[in-house]
Amino acid sequence: MTGPSGVRLGRSTVTVGRLGLGTAPLGNLLGAVDDATATATVDAAWAAGIRYFDTAPHYGLGLAERRLGAALAGRPRSGYTVSTKVGRRLVPDPDGAGRRDDEGFDVPAAHRRVWDFSADGVRRTLEASLDRLGLDRVDLLLIHDPEEHQAEALGQAYPALHELRAQGVIGALGVGSKRWDVLHRFVAETEVDAVMLAGRYTLLEQPALDGLLPDCLSRGVSVLNVGVFNSGLLAVDRPHAGLPYDYGEAPAAIVSRAQAIAEVCARYAVPLPAAALAFAGAHPAVASVLVGARDAEQITRNAELAAAPAPPDELWAELVERGLLRPDAPRPSRALFPAGHYPSET
Repeated sequence: MTGPSGVRLGRSTVTVGRLGLGTAPLGNLLGAVDDATATATVDAAWAAGIRYFDTAPHYGLGLAERRLGAALAGRPRSGYTVSTKVGRRLVPDPDGAGRRDDEGFDVPAAHRRVWDFSADGVRRTLEASLDRLGLDRVDLLLIHDPEEHQAEALGQAYPALHELRAQGVIGALGVGSKRWDVLHRFVAETEVDAVMLAGRYTLLEQPALDGLLPDCLSRGVSVLNVGVFNSGLLAVDRPHAGLPYDYGEAPAAIVSRAQAIAEVCARYAVPLPAAALAFAGAHPAVASVLVGARDAEQITRNAELAAAPAPPDELWAELVERGLLRPDAPRPSRALFPAGHYPSET
């Protein structure tokens, strides 16, 4: 099972581009977008050279999967890579149709999420995802947010994914979480191809350097770095109070730190989001950086920022000197995502 040219995930044959599109916003995260806007967003990502798309049943109670599948329909299946997730199984809830979802997505609550890391739950969840996507396979399947269910995820979900990989039903397997210590446990105890790290290796904070990233590198586990704008705080040139951080309002101390980083970036005429993207992909364990987008303009801008030359060494040195960046964090030496073509790295 292979995909477009790109960076190989772990020991698998599945490849991903250095920049990918996350589809939580297409599931109406923190506000609704219409079908036409969702399709235009995927089209713009494709036009920018992006060929890796990540989704999940959780995103809009299946809406993101349906929209992604519709937008990719008609494109050659060998030309792109798709990942989705298991752990939250969607169960119809007719009584909820008149309510709105209460987990951040502006959609009718016509389904409810059930935590299910059982082998049967994994297979049922994958089957439903394939139906919504209109695909006969996904390239990468990830265990989604197992923080409070680690024993079941390790003892049941992981073996089920391992079997699906051995059968060729999926090409690669992994786990995603915003807790780097949980991911570290999977890296140490299983044979995952990839981990999806949310918000814990960004220009704002780098706790994943304490064990996870070095071990991923030594064990050949690929890192998919997501949430690299920390939910939006690093997505603007001038961070300010009221912007989100980790899906909530940013604390004052976090805003002050982001503002100090932005001041250094401005001194070198580097947009803060460009520095954030470049930094997020610089660690050698990171195979891909994924960004969400609510519309075509956002993903086009992010692709352009990711294609910019790496910020100068002096910028990183000043951040370290001011205590705004860990000195052991690798510094980018080239653009994250070369402009004008799909990257052909191996």
